[in-house]
Amino acid sequence: MDIQALNSTMMNHLFYIMVGLSVLVVILLIVLGNVYYNLSYLKKRYRKMMTGVDGANMERMLIGHIDETKAVVEENRRIDEENRRIGALLQKAITRVGVVRFSAFEGMGSDLSYAVALLDAENNGVVLSSIFGRDDSRSYVKPIEAGTSKYKLTQEEEQALRDAVRKG
Repeated sequence: MDIQALNSTMMNHLFYIMVGLSVLVVILLIVLGNVYYNLSYLKKRYRKMMTGVDGANMERMLIGHIDETKAVVEENRRIDEENRRIGALLQKAITRVGVVRFSAFEGMGSDLSYAVALLDAENNGVVLSSIFGRDDSRSYVKPIEAGTSKYKLTQEEEQALRDAVRKG
């Protein structure tokens, strides 16, 4: 097709081309109005979101929360360190106790004699025993390492030691 035939066809259908372009312009104006309306709605929501209830800026609010979070993480680290220190200290504290009361001599009144085992978490500590008689009383202390003593233990002292170890 040559240029003159194309030009002639366009001139014959100029009215329809103008109507089509006008409809296209109207559709584009409607789309543009819709885009503008949505954009202004989003701007309004953005402004509302970026200012808090008391007018505070969202950025300042987020930075404040980040600083608070860092402070909480640091405090948690400090508390965790303190818990580990206390846990290590508790390993050496007396946490296991066994007590046995008994009558050391036949015919004596109540059970005034006793044996007490005081142990830490590693079963180290002491056994205290006291024997009460009519005229006197005697006290003994025997060291305990890993649940045993290098000294001979009485039957009551062994029972107190077993009771304390069992509580672990």
